[in-house]
Amino acid sequence: MQDTTVSPSAALVHVRADDFDAFLARDGKPALVEFGAEWCGPCRMQAPILKELAREFAGQARIAAVDVDAEPELAARFGIRSLPTLAFFKGGELRHTLVGLAAKATLANELQNLR
Repeated sequence: MQDTTVSPSAALVHVRADDFDAFLARDGKPALVEFGAEWCGPCRMQAPILKELAREFAGQARIAAVDVDAEPELAARFGIRSLPTLAFFKGGELRHTLVGLAAKATLANELQNLR
């Protein structure tokens, strides 16, 4: 299993299907998961924002990305139809989604509301 620990110096964590549930369950912290793809322009634009949030929310929330081309079963499981889709989890349960490129302040506010 890939190490999915987020630390202040860590880059955006990439989660696979085989460690997705463990990633969400670890320590009960809220999680933001971006479902995207390498070929997706808005996903590439969202990546630096997610990296900043991973550093800023280290110890408070988990931030990750799922490549839907590499993990189609996760995309199907969560009904992903548009990229990027930003999914917010609390206690391992999906609480909210946003579709499309989102501002850092919007994502930070959503994460704070989950705490």
